[in-house]
Amino acid sequence: MGQNKYALEALSGKILTPFERFLQRTTAGGMVLMGTTAITLILANSTWGDALRHVWELPAQIIIGDRRLELTLHQWVNEGLMTLFFLLVGLELKREILVGELSSLRDAALPVVGAIGGMIAPALIYHAINPEGPAARGWGIPMATDIAFSVGILVLLAWRIPKSLIIFLTALAIADDLGAVLVIALFYTSHLSFQALGAATGILTFLILLNRAGIRHKLPYAILGLMLWITLLHSGIHATIAGVILAFTVPARPAFTPHEFEQQMLELLRIVRSEVINPTACEHPLKCPTMATAAENLEKAARAVQSPQQHMEHILSPWVTFIVIPVFALSNAGIDFSSIQLEESLIEPVTLGVILGLVLGKFIGISGSCWIAQRVGIGRLPQDVRWPQILGVAWLAGIGFTMSLFIGQLAFEDQFLVEQAKLGILIASTVSGIAGLVWLVIVKPPENIDPDVQTKKGL
Repeated sequence: MGQNKYALEALSGKILTPFERFLQRTTAGGMVLMGTTAITLILANSTWGDALRHVWELPAQIIIGDRRLELTLHQWVNEGLMTLFFLLVGLELKREILVGELSSLRDAALPVVGAIGGMIAPALIYHAINPEGPAARGWGIPMATDIAFSVGILVLLAWRIPKSLIIFLTALAIADDLGAVLVIALFYTSHLSFQALGAATGILTFLILLNRAGIRHKLPYAILGLMLWITLLHSGIHATIAGVILAFTVPARPAFTPHEFEQQMLELLRIVRSEVINPTACEHPLKCPTMATAAENLEKAARAVQSPQQHMEHILSPWVTFIVIPVFALSNAGIDFSSIQLEESLIEPVTLGVILGLVLGKFIGISGSCWIAQRVGIGRLPQDVRWPQILGVAWLAGIGFTMSLFIGQLAFEDQFLVEQAKLGILIASTVSGIAGLVWLVIVKPPENIDPDVQTKKGL
């Protein structure tokens, strides 16, 4: 009985641990997003397509006293839920700048320059095809790289590529996300309310003061973040930018240093050992108040050694990956092929501009700018990475799904142009993903890549 007392808990651990590791993999997010997109396309072209589109346009409102905030379900997703996505993007970007691949100018130079080239070239190609009229506003659509899809495909090839190549693409995609955020904030703003912007500035100032004062509890940041979102919603700047702004005000320093955490653990261990010297005195938890206090202090210490930024990122990541992004895909990725002439749509300027911008523009922009940066000594290739592998990453960066769809919704008021942009994004992302996958499979891997070592590293 004693050995089997906690058998169910042991079994639970064996079941949950692989599942939790699966959730943490970037590939899991890409797989869920791919499945959601396929379901969305099937539903959009089924007998339920019209009903589904009608549901997303239903109004939903929040009423507090005599104040009311009303948006359609589609708007609640794009301007509400997606704020959490942008918050996570901001937290990841801040982490990379502080301690990650963007913290060193030497190491950050190549992915940052690659991201800049990978945004400029697609925009120029799109603009060359759509120089004027309403379609011209879509130049930002092919600028974005979808980190879940692109990095997920690269992780599938971990046995053939060095770990540094995955890190390079991750840094490039994060820098690309920052560029997309700036483009949305600066160029996709319909009108400006200086009164609302003033209120947002005041809230931002208060958030910075909280950070500088060492306030680490997440509740004040959540409340002020919500207030910031509301003010930006009325300011003319897209409300999702509130997520990025909030991320940069969340404290990145923990209350305990690793050394202080170690000392706390040693002290708690001393207390626990003193209690278990006499096992009969502590045969029941209620008889050991000292042990219970030690356990509570252990929980506090574990939280204190994590910064609020780390904790918030840990909490947000599964929700954004498996709820927010799939719901966004459900509300935005559907294309009713019966309402468009596929052969004619493929040569429409918007569709063609998005396809060529993502497929060719990303490849030319990233590979060309990285080559120039290395030649002039600005950047250097990551360790164990060769130029053919950089070209494979340049192909994969043409997967522009999530952020491209998001910018497409902001760029066009005409739903017909939105549908053309969606078609271009889906085709370009598919072509770029296949091209990058095939290219990296064909390219000979470096001789020092050990598949067993890569597997042990969890790649």
